[in-house]
Amino acid sequence: MSERKLIEGVTTKNLRLIPDDRGRLMEILRADDEVFSTFGQVYITTAYPDVVKAWHCHKLQDDNMTVLKGLAKIVLYDDRGKSPTRGIFNEFFIGDHNHILVHIPRLVWHGFKCISDTEAMIVNIVTECYNYQQPDEHRKPPHGSDIPYDWSRKDG
Repeated sequence: MSERKLIEGVTTKNLRLIPDDRGRLMEILRADDEVFSTFGQVYITTAYPDVVKAWHCHKLQDDNMTVLKGLAKIVLYDDRGKSPTRGIFNEFFIGDHNHILVHIPRLVWHGFKCISDTEAMIVNIVTECYNYQQPDEHRKPPHGSDIPYDWSRKDG
């Protein structure tokens, strides 16, 4: 299998589960990680099976996402004008069977779909606090927008 090209500024980190007879521990993001720049806030969002939450991007903040429970397909799209990876999609299947953190730089469109039979629980560690008066949240609909992506399952 050939290595896929990542969108400029996107990185991933394999998350290590440390099990013992009491349970398990998983570090997600550390201040000494290469992708860490600053702390804004941490939040959890969920999606029920087959639900798509997309598309959005931020002008000010970077996101660091992983899936704590269930399985989600996180999709990124680069339409930044001067980016060398403009027009590229990245798909990540993250969750129960693949524990990784994906770093999403500002201005990269992203969203996710729950692809497990149970609710997916996503944690996002962002570099800015949410501003209720002026949200740094730019949205497009998941289907039928100018982002040419089909969220349906690809059988084969």
